[in-house]
Amino acid sequence: MFLSVFDMFKVGIGPSSSHTMGPMVAAARFLDLMRASPFEFAGLRGSLHGSLAFTGVGHATDRATILGLAGFVPDTYDNDKAEAALAAIAETHSVTPEGLPTLQFDPKADLIFDYDHNLPGHANGMILMATDAQGDVILRQVYYSVGGGFVLTEEELADGKATNDGPAVPFPFHSAAEMLEMANASGKSIAQMKRENEIARGCADSFAKGTARLWEVMNNCIERGLKTDGILPGGLKVRRRAKGIHDALLAERGMNLNAPHTINDWMSVYAMAINEENAAGGQVVTAPTNGAAGTMPAVLRYYLDHVPGASESHIEDFLLTAAAIGGLVKYNASISGAEAGCQAEVGSASAMAAAGLCAVMGGTPEQVENAAEIALEHHLGMTCDPVAGLVQVPCIERNGLAAIKAVSAASLALRGDGKHFVPLDSVIETMRQTGHDMHEKYKETSLGGLAVNVPNC
Repeated sequence: MFLSVFDMFKVGIGPSSSHTMGPMVAAARFLDLMRASPFEFAGLRGSLHGSLAFTGVGHATDRATILGLAGFVPDTYDNDKAEAALAAIAETHSVTPEGLPTLQFDPKADLIFDYDHNLPGHANGMILMATDAQGDVILRQVYYSVGGGFVLTEEELADGKATNDGPAVPFPFHSAAEMLEMANASGKSIAQMKRENEIARGCADSFAKGTARLWEVMNNCIERGLKTDGILPGGLKVRRRAKGIHDALLAERGMNLNAPHTINDWMSVYAMAINEENAAGGQVVTAPTNGAAGTMPAVLRYYLDHVPGASESHIEDFLLTAAAIGGLVKYNASISGAEAGCQAEVGSASAMAAAGLCAVMGGTPEQVENAAEIALEHHLGMTCDPVAGLVQVPCIERNGLAAIKAVSAASLALRGDGKHFVPLDSVIETMRQTGHDMHEKYKETSLGGLAVNVPNC
């Protein structure tokens, strides 16, 4: 099994990897399908189903789909250009993607939120269609946004498509048990094995540049969030808090006022800064999703700023180790809140962060696996119930608490020798089963939990 660091960590836009980035990616793929087709197209249509319909407005799913059909992609997204494009589309009822003719597309009439018909493959389903001059559908494709910005067609999902295309990798572990066996046999760390897998599929120089960019985007997102205040969009009038908390923490430095637990506020404020930026539609990195984007960077920033002896030379090892754990969770369970609840998003992020921190603090592969297990185990059963379908309440604070759990999990693992009662593989399987059994209203539909027990205004 191979899942690249650059698949797990993708530069994109908020507020949701599955509901914003995924539909934009799906639209881009559909445009490519049209470009490769011999048909002459005149128009576009689409429909959003399941969770994409129920929480699509709050997650800007319609906006992302419209922009995707206009040729925008998450990695190079420019907000000013996007706003101009949306205004033009609203006026002309058409889009002109590169390499295709002008296509009739009225978002109000041609993009439907279908609340009544779920698609069979996944909770996040959408259908995109292209029409001829008479308005007849001549090209149609079903896409599923399966979490973390990953998109599969219905055929790919049915075929069990994995990310294994390409040269063989030296350490193809499919489970945590296999990962530990290979580490013991080779004498290598999890990061070293993951790095060799990555280089087997690419170039060492481009890999180093790529990981450096990932952390640059993550850290820049933290900095923007720490400096920006105001009210988040969406109608709930949620106030940004990261700047105020950060300013207070800076003011308290050197005043001997800080209780030991103040370090938790630092971890939380780093995570909240990212998730406030995500909620505002800013540039973030999936880690493994947008809704959980703050947890892992917050722990890495905590390590760099607050742990004695920390070194930026360890950033790559942190990311590699975290990606290895995230890949196991995605391969054997899910990282999609619409599929398995928030345990699959924030729980996975906390496990990834715990593993990364444990690794850069000198943990053995066994201790790293233990750290990930502790963090994920104590998120089991967590529902995904965003108020008003927005990635704000409880999502922003939840990332901060997940960062604190991750640091605690890494610390506990480092106090032991790696031997423990519950294997990580068992926790991942339990998470998968729990997600399967969880009622649909607790899986990113905003039909249960806090979403119905907290007023939306």
